[in-house]
Amino acid sequence: MMNVPMIDLKIQHQALKDEIEQAIQGVMERADFALGQDVACFEEEFADFCGTRYAVGVDNGLSALELSLRALGVGPGDEVIVPANTFIATAAAASFAGARPVLVDVDPTTCNIDPKAIEAAITPQTRAIIPVHLYGLPAEMDAIMDLAEEYDLHVVEDACQAHGASYKGQRVGSLGHTGAFSFYPTKNLGGCGDGGIVVTDDEEVAERIRAMRNCGQWEKYYHELAPFNHRLDTLQAAVLRVKLRHIEDWIDARRQHAALYAELLADGGVITPTETPDSTYVYYVYVVRVPQRDELRAWLWEEAGIGTGIHYPVPLHLQPFYADDGYQRGQFPVTEQLCEEILSLPMYPEMTEEQIAYVADRIRDYLG
Repeated sequence: MMNVPMIDLKIQHQALKDEIEQAIQGVMERADFALGQDVACFEEEFADFCGTRYAVGVDNGLSALELSLRALGVGPGDEVIVPANTFIATAAAASFAGARPVLVDVDPTTCNIDPKAIEAAITPQTRAIIPVHLYGLPAEMDAIMDLAEEYDLHVVEDACQAHGASYKGQRVGSLGHTGAFSFYPTKNLGGCGDGGIVVTDDEEVAERIRAMRNCGQWEKYYHELAPFNHRLDTLQAAVLRVKLRHIEDWIDARRQHAALYAELLADGGVITPTETPDSTYVYYVYVVRVPQRDELRAWLWEEAGIGTGIHYPVPLHLQPFYADDGYQRGQFPVTEQLCEEILSLPMYPEMTEEQIAYVADRIRDYLG
């Protein structure tokens, strides 16, 4: 029996061991551990990678989303439209900014937010939309930006799963008013700990986020904005600078793996991901749909040594944290069905063709 983990971080870090150790040693020698040289360099490099004028490093993806909303003036009394099918941080960013997250259903093919559902949810209190580029597939940004212009709304891209993805030739993060990324270790661009960043072309927004992440100060000890502490550690920035040099190769590998999965599972009893013609899908996770998801998942682990995941098993409207918001089971039928059927298969750049074939063969064996 072959063992195939869902993700293997050790193999990636082993390959970059010398580069990472050298980068960390540089920080140790300079001792600039908070907002040091590597933070500024990484911000410049990541902005260039995304095609934006500015990037501001923060401590995680949730902070990137929340500070984006706050810098755009979103707060108490406002509503922010988010998809029901996403990680809770998307909605929590609105909640923590004092606004109300308004959930809407998603497209059954792409699993991303449905622009028609967005328009139906807009009220006089709506101030912003957070489209999520879920699993690494860009949302339908033309339609979303058209709605934002028509109704005078801000758009904060949740690109936490989509480093390097593009929509009509533009990198995600550069399409809305801001873009928020996470550098959690499992992400396509992940640190050796937590981290995040906001990208934008708006100088004023960038400067407000720079101040808020650093105790609300532009000048030391003069605190003009909300005094949050959401700085990106210099050590994490140093690691991320090393990894950013390799991300294009990793994206190519993920896309090749996805193509092989799609070929081998074409008639294998599961629904494979759909690529859209205007987008470059970067496959943070490779998510299939299968009605007998839980039984298949247990069998793959127990009988075949294959690790899998579920992104995500409980939709936002059924999460205990939002139990008082008045949402009911059955309100978002597409999201609820997805949460019962989705299964994330092993996906990381260093996977071999033999591993992918083994996973596909075992799925076909189980499903007959």
